[in-house]
Parts: sequence; structure tokens; C-alpha cells
Amino acid sequence: MTDKGACSYAVNTYSYTLDFSAEDCFARLAEQGFSQFELMMYPGHAWPPEMDAGQRKALAGFIGQSGLRLTTLNMPNVDLNIAGAAPEMRAHTLSLLKGVVELAGDLGVPGVIIGPGKYNPLFPAPREQLMGWFHQGLDTLLPLAARAGTSIWVENMPFAFLPRAEDVMEALDGYGVEEVGVVYDIANGEFIGEDLGQGLRTMQPRLRLIHLSDTGREVYRHDPVGQGTVPFEEVAGHILAMGYQGALVLEIISRQPDSDLPDSVSRLARQGFDALVLD
Repeated sequence: MTDKGACSYAVNTYSYTLDFSAEDCFARLAEQGFSQFELMMYPGHAWPPEMDAGQRKALAGFIGQSGLRLTTLNMPNVDLNIAGAAPEMRAHTLSLLKGVVELAGDLGVPGVIIGPGKYNPLFPAPREQLMGWFHQGLDTLLPLAARAGTSIWVENMPFAFLPRAEDVMEALDGYGVEEVGVVYDIANGEFIGEDLGQGLRTMQPRLRLIHLSDTGREVYRHDPVGQGTVPFEEVAGHILAMGYQGALVLEIISRQPDSDLPDSVSRLARQGFDALVLD
């Protein structure tokens, strides 16, 4: 069991992608007391093709001088498909992800989050074929990540062809490269009805990060805490029992993030996360 205060909160910048640059977003959230961030890749917010060497250096300097830290780079995976049937889609996805990996290296970010890819729900390709395309994507991304000084972390996603924790772990164990990490998204597990404690324990050998937000099981959401059915008190107990000591990312997607983020932190504290998180 871990000591009190072994974990810390980071904020995913999803809610700020439409209206704020990365630097403005960090400054706004720092005023609220947050110092760790998962930066979303989005045009106008932080988009690798739009950022030249000077802009990357300036952003890295701002982060360092402000005493901030990036845990991860992430991207809205609804736009991408590493396991798409069309080779052009797979190539396009990998091209964009290559840019994200290179940016992670420029900013000194330890992990880049990817999804395992999606299938056609009406007439899916054979699982073995989807798995092969996913593994081919890893073949491309892992050497790039090694050269950039970052890592590839795979997330459980309900719309992916590997939606459950055990699916992701089986795919990675079958691939056979230990340095690939995983991210367990609590809301994603809740939406598909997964046992959240079992999901966390299943991913524990490769677990690098935990995403927190709320959702029900009828409509897929990443809502503020208290607006869905996630049993956060139970989740806190599972995380505590595991001895997890990493970041807990508030991946809350809201039109009022300035109020919903601190409110979610307060609600989490009342549901057992005060035993986990640094003051």
C-alpha cells in the first residue's frame, strides 16, 4: 500500500483546445494552482505542423521557466485510425503521430498516448488483421520514440478494436516489447461496463498513467466528477491498494472547465482521493 500523497493531479487541456493556445492555457490553469498537464494536439492549440523550431523552443522555455511539467501528449483519436483498412489512412495516421512524437522530444515529454485503432462496427476486418496493422504501427513509432527520448503509451478506448484492459495487455504482450506503456482511462472502462478494479490490476505491469472523468453507460462522456456513474470512492481504494505513485490526469471535457476542474478536485477529495494526492 502506498503512503499518503504519492500521486498528483495533472490536467488534460481538451476543454481549452478551441479557444486557447497551449501557452495561454497553461498560464490560465497555473493561476488555479495546476502545474502538470497533458497537452492535446489540436490546430491552433498545439499542432506539430504549425510549430517551427523557434516556437517549440519558446514553448519549452515557457514551461521550464514557469515551473510546469508535461506528463503526456495526446490527440483526439476520433480523427485517426492506426488500424484502418485503407493503407492511406494508416500512413496518414502514422505521419501525424510521428509529428507528435518529435514534438514530445522537443518538449521533453515522457509519453505519447495512442489508441490501438478502430474497426468497422457493421463488417469488421478479422481481429488478426487488425492486430497486425496495430503492431505494424508500433514497428514504426517505437524507433521514432526512442530517438526522440520519449515513449509510446496505449490507452483503453471503447471505440477501439481493443476496448478492454485485458485486450490491450494481450495485444502488447503478444507484441513482446516491454517498454510500451499503457494508460487506463476510468471513464472508458466504466462506459463498457468493465470491472474498474480488475482493469487497473490487469494493466498494472505496464501502467504509466490514469485518466479520471465521469460518464454513464448509455452515452459516452468525459464529464466532471459527479455527473455520471463512476464509483470514484471504489476507484480510489483500488489505486491506493495498487501502490500507484504516478499522475492522475483530469481528462474532463467541459464548456466551463474553470469551474468544473476545481469542483471535480473537491469532489474527488471527498471520495477518498485525499489519501492519494499530494497537497
